[in-house]
Amino acid sequence: MNDLTPLLRIDGLSVDLPARTGGTVRVLDDVSIEIPQGRIVGIVGESGSGKTMMLRSIMDILPDGAQRSWNGIHFDGEDVTERFGKDRLPVSMVFQDPMTSFNPLVRIGAHLTEVARRFHPVSRREARVLAREALVSVRIPEPDRVLGSYPHELSGGMRQRAMIAMALLVQPRLLVADEPTTALDATIQAQILALIRRLQEERDLTVILVTHDLGVVAALCDDVMVMKDGAIVERGAVDELFRAPQHPYTKSLLDAAPDALAGGAS
Repeated sequence: MNDLTPLLRIDGLSVDLPARTGGTVRVLDDVSIEIPQGRIVGIVGESGSGKTMMLRSIMDILPDGAQRSWNGIHFDGEDVTERFGKDRLPVSMVFQDPMTSFNPLVRIGAHLTEVARRFHPVSRREARVLAREALVSVRIPEPDRVLGSYPHELSGGMRQRAMIAMALLVQPRLLVADEPTTALDATIQAQILALIRRLQEERDLTVILVTHDLGVVAALCDDVMVMKDGAIVERGAVDELFRAPQHPYTKSLLDAAPDALAGGAS
């Protein structure tokens, strides 16, 4: 994609899922990616293109019955092929809908302190301090009130901020986000995107962002990969790819989103 040192490199990733009629269906086909250190990389494509399955492969949270294979995986220059999926890498994920990730019967504080204690050798009281600090870092007002709230008592934007705070408690080097603004209105979406950019810069994070919205890519991402039918058909820096797409599928996506094209080429 560029000459920057890759934080994550995956060679020859393939994923097969059980088919309803028996047998398997290939949803990722011999995909190789390099995610440069300190960049925000967008993955775009229509529903079923394989982009979410790519994230789930990285996070090792594929559906039951999935079969995954690869030729090699490197993280921060280290070959982790043999231990991938066995040892925990400094990677965390922000999901599309926090309501499906948060237990509705558990307060936000309990969710965050559980993660804090899992990843830090701290007491319950110290974990709550870390949880509060994480909420402050994502600019949630009244963090003490939010810690004591149930998920349904927060707005969609506040739930997504709390989800990002929980992901940060893992102290990730790589943050992966699956359609993190889809369920939000335009104003809140812009705030969440600005938050991700700020956190990426402040913490020197590397970010992978899956989205179907080319406007989000234009606003936030440095690089982009275009997926179709389980394969990457084009990749490059956002400005260059938006200005001069090479693959017919990329051109069709951009033709359907002229505002994104104008934003990416600016």
